[in-house]
Amino acid sequence: MLYKAYEIQRSLMNASSAWASMMADALNDPRNPWAGVGPTQTMANALDVFAHAAAPRGKPAFGIKVIHVDGTAHALRETTVITRPFGDLKMFRHDGLPKDAPRLLIVAPMSGHYATLLRGTVERMLERCVVYITDWADAKYVPLAEGTFDLDDYIDYLTGFLEHIGEGAHMMAVCQPSVPAFAATAIMGANKHPCRPVTLTMMGGPIDTRESPTAVNDHAITKPYVWFKHNVITTVPTNYPGEGRRVYPGFVQLASFMSMNLGSHMMSHYKLFQHMNAGADESADATKAFYDEYRAVCDLPAEFYLQTVDVVFQRHALPKGEMVHRGQAVDLSAITDTAILCIEGERDDISGIGQTKAALKVTPGLPDEMKQYLLAPEVGHYGIFNGSRWRSSIAPVVEKWIAQFEKKAKGRKLSVVA
Repeated sequence: MLYKAYEIQRSLMNASSAWASMMADALNDPRNPWAGVGPTQTMANALDVFAHAAAPRGKPAFGIKVIHVDGTAHALRETTVITRPFGDLKMFRHDGLPKDAPRLLIVAPMSGHYATLLRGTVERMLERCVVYITDWADAKYVPLAEGTFDLDDYIDYLTGFLEHIGEGAHMMAVCQPSVPAFAATAIMGANKHPCRPVTLTMMGGPIDTRESPTAVNDHAITKPYVWFKHNVITTVPTNYPGEGRRVYPGFVQLASFMSMNLGSHMMSHYKLFQHMNAGADESADATKAFYDEYRAVCDLPAEFYLQTVDVVFQRHALPKGEMVHRGQAVDLSAITDTAILCIEGERDDISGIGQTKAALKVTPGLPDEMKQYLLAPEVGHYGIFNGSRWRSSIAPVVEKWIAQFEKKAKGRKLSVVA
């Protein structure tokens, strides 16, 4: 019923958006003698804001065509190098990179948004690295015949992607995937896997949500596991390829995030209206671009979502040494030669201060000189990996960390495992 009700509401909103957009165009039409006049322009702008807020959104494209490095422009090449049912591996590179440039796997969150949310992360790291990124699928488009996908599968996907990239790669996990990336690193370390990452950077990740719990963490522990199973999991309807699949819908996740800061989102749209009235097109376009990405959401496989709630937020299995992957204990002490950088934002209201840093305390086998922590001042969750502070203050620290251990990476025999 939940998904069917949403589909009805979505159809109504799509029609309303189209109507509002049509009316705004008519009011702004040069043939309209009142176009651009005070009340007419104000009404057109109000309709435009509504049309944008209610418009349907599909999967965005990365759309990065050119990278500027040290004042020189380089054309970018984007390639999908692995295609799998629940997620692809994309590669980005440009001719300005040296042949021995570091190879970085960015693990995008499977948390309701597409990997393009990290467009700014990819763009900045491309200046010095060949960048790979996990491009997770929208579960409602994955046929039931492809099976299920849970936290164990997530870890297997990361291992397979690292094997494809080859020995000596680096890995960066943004937010939610810090846990499976950390676990995969430990498992590969315990197995002496030649493709284990040389460095692991975790940014705003819920390694131990007992540290500085946020509203998101409180929500996950104040309700029992069965509540999530019965109240936020629904079935994909017949008009999608994934008909019958149980999912945590992206629209539920978006509603949760929007409600957390509803006042801020309302004020952003009011400011958008003000900017349009003032003719501040650049500011208005920036706000629209942000919400185009923010409102583009996808569904998560129910198995993955529920296992994450249980393992990460309710049982804290990884930091307590109780996490198991396919029968093998995830032993964090097995991480002995993967350098770890933990980054947190001072104003992060999703992953509180100390949750990511906890990774440094639960890796006793890793020398202190291979551990580093950065607390970014005046930075919220989104600002850790996007925006001006990311580009100017945080990314250089990541680049320096990678470069510091790249010599070690080159010491490993480079190979690619198909």
